[in-house]
Amino acid sequence: MSHSRFESIGAYLPSNIVTTKELISRLKVPPSFDLERITGVEERRVHDTRPESYEDSFTIALHAAEDCLSRSQYSAANLDIIISTSITRSKNATRMYMEPSFASAIGKRIGANKAITFDVSNACAGMLTGTYILDRMIRSGAVRNGMVVSGEAITPIADTAVAEISEKYDLQFASLSVGDSGAAIVLDQAVDDADKIHYIELMTAAEYSHLCLGMPSDKSQGVALYTDNRKMHNEDRFLLGTDSQRNYLESQGRTFAEENFDYVIHHQFGAAAIPWMNAICEREFGHPMPPDLRVIEKYGNTSTTSHFVVLHDQLSEQNIPAGTKLLMIPAASGIVTGFLSTTISSLKV
Repeated sequence: MSHSRFESIGAYLPSNIVTTKELISRLKVPPSFDLERITGVEERRVHDTRPESYEDSFTIALHAAEDCLSRSQYSAANLDIIISTSITRSKNATRMYMEPSFASAIGKRIGANKAITFDVSNACAGMLTGTYILDRMIRSGAVRNGMVVSGEAITPIADTAVAEISEKYDLQFASLSVGDSGAAIVLDQAVDDADKIHYIELMTAAEYSHLCLGMPSDKSQGVALYTDNRKMHNEDRFLLGTDSQRNYLESQGRTFAEENFDYVIHHQFGAAAIPWMNAICEREFGHPMPPDLRVIEKYGNTSTTSHFVVLHDQLSEQNIPAGTKLLMIPAASGIVTGFLSTTISSLKV
């Protein structure tokens, strides 16, 4: 059976930096907890809002796509498909667009005139959803290659939170942890086991969607995704996809331990939440989790792009040698979870 691989990666991070201390100083009523300590977010990138150089979602996505193509063997004209997965869809500064699709607009701007184009929206699991779709299309032979791209100018929700929060405990506090960014990846057909996506699966557990609230936990462990006070032994298994991954591996006659992952990348929504997620995985898999890669302290929660911002950052720091095996675990409103296993060798930044 054929497989796909990550052929190239690109990212764009605005140059403006806003610290959590600076953001908190703008609140009318300071929170009764240390937001920087419990989220791990020390600073985040914020898009340029000057009229002459405004960075909207489209602009950020376009920069990421161009960066990705700059190190790809494919030109834009040779791309078979472009999938855009942005949550925020601002273009021409603050105007929001549903149609025409961002993918078609990006394809037109970069010269991908022959590419199939469409948008996908699946909360913070957007880029992994796009990867899932493109992986299946490549494996089926429907396309030879393609790009998944996202641009997020999402910090306006932080500005709104700053303006509206009037109590020490507010539903909008999680909005203070976000950052702006763009990311893009090109996939094509794998040629060997040292450079391929082994498997990717996603699952929606809508029955648990009521648990998806960003609030400080009762134990001050972070701005948590789940605030229900019940013991969630069963729920957290589904929310992190451990049941589905274990079942998948068992169907293949393998165990988690035998996968020999070098690193895991979780969705970057809270530094304190990552050890909690690893602990659940270790409990369910009966095996230690690999070291996690993270960048939340300097970029915050970048929503759809988070896994690939981590990957791009760590590749640029030369922390991921060729032949590294990664596990990516999404976490998104809906609730969406799943798992992606890949060995990477050709990616360079």
